[in-house]
Formats: sequence, C-alpha cells, structure tokens
Amino acid sequence: MALAKNRRGGEGMNYWPGFVDALSTLILSIIFILTVFVVVQFVLQQEISGKDTALQRLNAQIAQLTELLSMETSNKGDLEQQMAQLRASLATAESDRDKYKGIAEGSGAGLAAAQGKASDLATELEGEKKISARALAQVEILNQQIAAFRRQLAALESALDASEKKDKEAQAQIANLGQRLNLALAQRVEELKNYRSDFFGRLRQIIGNRPDIRIVGDRFVLQSELLFDVGKADLKPEALPEIDKIAAAMSEIGAKIPADIPWVLRVDGHTDIRPISGAGQFKSNWDLSAARAIAVVKYLATKGIAPQHLLAAGFGEFQPIDTGTSDEAYRRNRRIEFKLTER
Repeated sequence: MALAKNRRGGEGMNYWPGFVDALSTLILSIIFILTVFVVVQFVLQQEISGKDTALQRLNAQIAQLTELLSMETSNKGDLEQQMAQLRASLATAESDRDKYKGIAEGSGAGLAAAQGKASDLATELEGEKKISARALAQVEILNQQIAAFRRQLAALESALDASEKKDKEAQAQIANLGQRLNLALAQRVEELKNYRSDFFGRLRQIIGNRPDIRIVGDRFVLQSELLFDVGKADLKPEALPEIDKIAAAMSEIGAKIPADIPWVLRVDGHTDIRPISGAGQFKSNWDLSAARAIAVVKYLATKGIAPQHLLAAGFGEFQPIDTGTSDEAYRRNRRIEFKLTER
C-alpha cells in the first residue's frame, strides 16, 4: 500500500476527475443512443399500426364492392333472360300477324276479324318493344355501375399495394436500425475485450508468478484461503494488500476505458461441494459465497472503484472447476474470481 501511495505521489497528477468525466460522457452517450432508438421504434410502430388499420378498412371496402358486383351481375343475367323471352314473344307475335294477314288476304269474310286481330297483335308488339327498350336501358345502367365498381376496386387494390409497400419499407428500416445497433454494441464489446487484456496484463506485472493467484482465460482467480477464514466472510487483514493491487490495476485501466463503453468488474464467490456444518452465520454455501463476493466489492469501493462499475455474484458449489473429491480439488473450488465484462 505504501508503494502504491509513493507511486501516485511521484506521478504528480490526479486522473480521477478525468475518469469521472469520461464515465459521465459514457452514461450520457448511452442514454442518448437508447432514447433515439426508442423514439424511432415508437414512430415506426405508430406508422405501422396506422397502416394496418387502413389496410383492414380497405379490405372491408373491397369485400363490400365485390358483393355489390356479384349482385349487379346476377341482376344483369336476369334482365338478359327477360330480354330473350321478350324477343321470343316478339317473334311469335310477328309470326301470328303474318299468319292472320295471309288469312285475311285469302278470305274476304274473315278480313275484318283478321285485321282486328292484327291490330291487337301490333299493339301488343309495340308494348313488347317498349318493355324491351326499358330492359336495354336498365342493362346499360347496370353495365355502367359495374364499370364504376371495377374502377373503385382497382383503386382500392392500388392503395392496398401502396400500403403493403410502405409497411415493407418500415419493416426494413426497423431491421436496418437493429443491425446498426447490434454492430455498435459488438464494437463496444470488442473494445472492452482489449481493455480486459490490458487489465490482466497489468495484474501479471503487479502480482508476478504466484501459485495461489492465477489468471484463467478471462478471469483472475484467488483462492478463498488467501482472503477469508474457514466459514467466514470477513476479509483477513493480510488479504487487503492483494486486493489493493487489483484495485490499483482496475483504477489504471478504468481511466483509459472510453465513457461510451458500459463495463463492470464482476466478483464471483465459489465454495466446494461440502455443506456448511454447525449453526453458524450462513445456512448454505450459496449464502457464504455471496457474502464473500459482497465483502470484496465493498472493499474495492473504498479503494476508489466506482460502485456502478462493481458487481457481486455468489455461485456456491454449483460451478466447480475440479469435480474430484480430494482435498486439493476442494481447495481449488473454494475461490474468488474477478472478471472485467460488459454491463
């Protein structure tokens, strides 16, 4: 500890305000990015919701017009059938008229009766022609209505296609925004990996080669016996210098991490598989491992590590690194791990 103080006094510069400013800039940047993302998603969601409502309304109108078109087509068929019947009646009437005219020419006695009949047939024929003309007029009106319905149907289909196109464009914009956000997060994670390597490299320089302190992958591992007595969660006085070294390395690396990268130093507590005996303070290995991790985190906070960058986790005996049942296997499983990771 005295050596760390002398080193900081010799440097003559206080990096803590810069670290606080960088951290504040990180938090503000993340809040701004998340706010923009939420607003864009909300606006796109509202637009898509409005398009869905318009699409349902257009589909309902199309169904109504289709039903009307079917009814008008049916009426048109009925009128055409009536016209065919009228034409047949007209042909029959003309045939009867010609027949009676022939009879009238061949027989003078029945001429008056034949002329009367012919006159009646002519009157009936004129009536049939008028009815036929009205039917043709109705057919023409129906044709015009059908044409109008078809134009409206085409317009609705065009509007429906435009709405579906806008919906696809909006979905593409959401997907593109998500990809860009994922890319930005991946870049931040990659940068954090580089700082994690620097952190462990600095720890190697400070601590040196010790069999009871190891760096395994992305974790820095201390055996529990270095820090705590058996079944206890109070840090030993002789363990504090080792944790001071970790705090010094973390302060040095944390000052270099950009403010827009969210990071935490996670402290994990682990025990062996043997249950706690007696009626002590802790009822399970899980409780003990969590209490030990919290004790380390609290001490790191007193050494200048910002609490928002510290995380304590207890795993009990459920993540052993050695599944054996020897004393050495149990000793290896009783450990405290430090990991620099994204928040």
